[in-house]
Amino acid sequence: MKELTIQAIKGNLERVLAFVDEYLESLDCPMKTQMQLDVAVEELFINIASYAYAPETGPVTVQLEAEQEPLSVTITFIDHGVPYDPLAKADPDVTLSAEERQIGGLGIYIVKKSMDAISYVYRDGQNVLYIRKNL
Repeated sequence: MKELTIQAIKGNLERVLAFVDEYLESLDCPMKTQMQLDVAVEELFINIASYAYAPETGPVTVQLEAEQEPLSVTITFIDHGVPYDPLAKADPDVTLSAEERQIGGLGIYIVKKSMDAISYVYRDGQNVLYIRKNL
């Protein structure tokens, strides 16, 4: 497992993406899959940076782990911010026009649709969000 703990601020997104991409490249991850994971990592990291500690800031830990059967990668986000389960909110009605839809929620919806698994738990005073993508 590889791990990066960094301040949850938007300015650190590039470091997080570089950390993830280096790991994915070591696994010979297909470019399409890497792009899907990058979109998911960006959405989740920016949400943590924007809301977990607001108006303050705090750390987020990003863990990367590969599994073999099937070849997949699990990315875990851990923060000590306010408890929040992004999966508890109902999916947006994507059949509505953009003008009719409520603001927000589309990013998490895209993450849910593009990953093979996603789960959340609040444990030991921490938000722990897992995403898994088959390579």
